[in-house]
Amino acid sequence: MTKDGSHAPKTIDERLTELHARRARLELGGGQAQMDKQHAAGKLSARERIGRLADAGSFQEVGLFAQHQCTAFGLGHRELPADGVVTGCGKVDGRIVHLASQDFTVSGGAAGEVHSLKVAEMQELSLKTGSPFIFINDSGGARVQEGIGSLSGYGKVFHNNVRLSGSVPQISLICGPCAGGAAYSPALTDFIIQTKRAQMFITGPQVIKQVTGEVVTAEELGGPHAQMNISGVVHLVADDDEHAIYLCRRLLSFLPSNNLEDPPRLPFAETIETDPDLNHLVPIDLKQGYDVRTILSRIIDYQDFLEIQPGFASNIVVGFARIAGRSAGIVANQPCVMAGALDINSSDKAARFVRFCNAFNIPLITFVDVPGFMPGVEQEYGGIIRHGAKMLFAYSASTVPKITVILRKAYGGAYLAMCGKDLGADRVVAWPTAEVAVMGAEGAAEIVFRKEIDRAEDKVAKRKEMIDLYRDSFANPYVAASRGLVDDVIEPAETRKYLALALDSLHAKREARPPKKHGLIPL
Repeated sequence: MTKDGSHAPKTIDERLTELHARRARLELGGGQAQMDKQHAAGKLSARERIGRLADAGSFQEVGLFAQHQCTAFGLGHRELPADGVVTGCGKVDGRIVHLASQDFTVSGGAAGEVHSLKVAEMQELSLKTGSPFIFINDSGGARVQEGIGSLSGYGKVFHNNVRLSGSVPQISLICGPCAGGAAYSPALTDFIIQTKRAQMFITGPQVIKQVTGEVVTAEELGGPHAQMNISGVVHLVADDDEHAIYLCRRLLSFLPSNNLEDPPRLPFAETIETDPDLNHLVPIDLKQGYDVRTILSRIIDYQDFLEIQPGFASNIVVGFARIAGRSAGIVANQPCVMAGALDINSSDKAARFVRFCNAFNIPLITFVDVPGFMPGVEQEYGGIIRHGAKMLFAYSASTVPKITVILRKAYGGAYLAMCGKDLGADRVVAWPTAEVAVMGAEGAAEIVFRKEIDRAEDKVAKRKEMIDLYRDSFANPYVAASRGLVDDVIEPAETRKYLALALDSLHAKREARPPKKHGLIPL
């Protein structure tokens, strides 16, 4: 105290001591007891997740001292460290990302206005710097004490999700509860990774029971099985937080930082060998199924395939891989599931993936073995025409390099939907096992040669003769090749080499489109 009775200004050492004490308190989140509960639940803390995700020593926090401005319901007297969300920027494999990680130890990670404004600020910095945005969700929902302010904050986050869409990659990690309106931010991002302990839903089990009388658990309603395999909302399922972070880092490795860059190219062997085993992996019998991922694993670099949504609409396979070090988006029919036919869900899954790849300059490689669109009253009533048209739209609108490999069946409109030459494919090649036709030879023979078969004494023999005639005439790759709809018929063993050369030659592809705001995809 000074001579006049006033307090002396704090020394710099005192101020530094106070700063370090404040930081230590805030960085502990909701306190050690809450941190212990988080760990007991098998979850990492908000800061631990960032520490695992970002390269060592690269994270720079923004908004540690941010606090809510609410005075109602006793909140005015409560300090909420970092307002329940840790935000900032860091590097992943040397590339900048902006991120937000909700802190469940602070009032269950409830999102108030300042909380959401911090998230929105990171989104805006992500857009300004052309860097991916990653949002780690672990929150009980909106902070009800803040009322409309909390909803306003959510709205700003949603609006920014849309602003970022197609400009920078957005990845959501669901590592705890994500309920109500909060679930719509992940839904607006490009990829959702959910841990097995997490739940995501709009209305909880209690509300559903009150409104409909249905009894369902939180796990059944919003667990990863429901949101991956049934709803198709989730793209990757992780065992725990550590695995979710690993998947996030792996996913980022295939992607550019923004829409103005190309994906990073990794080192690769200059010499690409042929693979004779590929010549014998596709069955000649058209009715015999096989796992197309076996084919893919022998064509891509190091068998490194990151499949997206493996549990949803598994009659089509999509994911990321590399060929000669270049990232590529893979779309492939899966003959061992529903014979590889396209239905409503597989059409949505493929179309969305194609549009993502196109937005971020990732070449598309399509592997075709498709008997057609799935028939049935349920499919027709569900809008298979509208949903199937999404694939036609997505491929036609995409301007990235597009390469199509016809493995076996390529029938009807589904052949076109799998990026035929007429939908803008830059290269279409076929294996000798390919059949390109309006339909299978058996069905076509019944239509084209019906009279000949009906007049024959031995209808069975005549039918077989006509089937063979149709197959020899149309159901092979050479007729399509003679019309320029197939660029080449290649030995399967040469596929990897062919794709590597094609990607190299198409790397600088530029394709102008008519000026307009955007096309109108049949949603």
